[in-house]
Amino acid sequence: MSPNQPAPNLLSWASEIDERAVEQAARTARMPFVAGHVALMPDAHVGIGATVGSVIPTENAVIPAAVGVDIGCGMVATETTLTAADLPETLAALMPMIERRIPATVGKGGADPVVDRALGGLGLPHTGLDERQTKKVADQFGTLGSGNHFVEVCLDERDRVWTVLHSGSRGIGNQLATMHIKLAKQAMRHQEVALEDTDLAYFAQSTPEFTAYIEDMLWSQRYAMASRARMDTVLVEALFQVAGRGQRVRTINCHHNFTQRETHAGRSLWITRKGAIKAAAGDEGVIPGSMGTRSYIVRGLGNPLSYDSCAHGAGRRMSRTQAKRELSASSLRAAMRGRTWNADRAAALVDEHPEAYKPIDRVMADQSDLVEVQHTLRQIFNYKG
Repeated sequence: MSPNQPAPNLLSWASEIDERAVEQAARTARMPFVAGHVALMPDAHVGIGATVGSVIPTENAVIPAAVGVDIGCGMVATETTLTAADLPETLAALMPMIERRIPATVGKGGADPVVDRALGGLGLPHTGLDERQTKKVADQFGTLGSGNHFVEVCLDERDRVWTVLHSGSRGIGNQLATMHIKLAKQAMRHQEVALEDTDLAYFAQSTPEFTAYIEDMLWSQRYAMASRARMDTVLVEALFQVAGRGQRVRTINCHHNFTQRETHAGRSLWITRKGAIKAAAGDEGVIPGSMGTRSYIVRGLGNPLSYDSCAHGAGRRMSRTQAKRELSASSLRAAMRGRTWNADRAAALVDEHPEAYKPIDRVMADQSDLVEVQHTLRQIFNYKG
């Protein structure tokens, strides 16, 4: 799909998008340090400050709320040597193992040499952590979180078994991000900078506040990626235990809430991807659908108009409140028929109903010029916190 221009300095790949999301993205595109157009991915929808599913190029400034409060949130997927024929008739035995070994809230706490080694390799954030935060860092490492974070077992078009997991930087990433967003808003008021939306508050690159935010953000990204890697190890080991065999083939671990320095059109810029993944030529990525729908393993095509980016998922078409009001547990059960999932918690998961999201097949069709599909995955096991 070729992008359209719904507003000045804005390119959109979305064939379905709320006008409020376009208006929100247009406000971001009008910020004076935005260095080029803002790119809207096919899954774009209204977020806080910046639009979820947007790619924002900036020069000498960053917007903390554009990265968001789940810094480094992303996907990890592992291809295994298992096929559908290697699996037991049901994966029901896997559910309690996952609930116990990949908790949705906090881990077991206490000394854990594996966690200690992983955390020791991350360094420290710029912002000093108090005793409670330090405990949170350890207790929540390797834990899933709630909302749209999930664990899946899938089969691809060859009936090869994959594991897929979605998680981020948990409570510590949220706390650090929230602190910096608040400081950015305070700086705007102190400098008497007028903003169309206060959530577009920013840090200028020449300031100590900018340096502090970038260092904390990069640390949170490392924490999120290492935490996903830990959960991926636990998940794959549990799957192999249930199947009685299996080996890894490859693992893909990628962020979709982050900013980093990149060169585009000869300019060194900060590229903020809020609900978007890096899809430079050859980059491998994981694009999940909603519950009960397909997910995709992709390779980037490196489209310069999208700043080498693509969608991070299906993208919401209903808010959680609207989904709970208009959709039902019974229709969710129907959509998940034939899969092992948290069926006993259907009423609590209505806001994750597939009808609350855009059709993932349309999202993929919209971005055929951004990525090529390597494998199409269908879920046979789904666990949500």
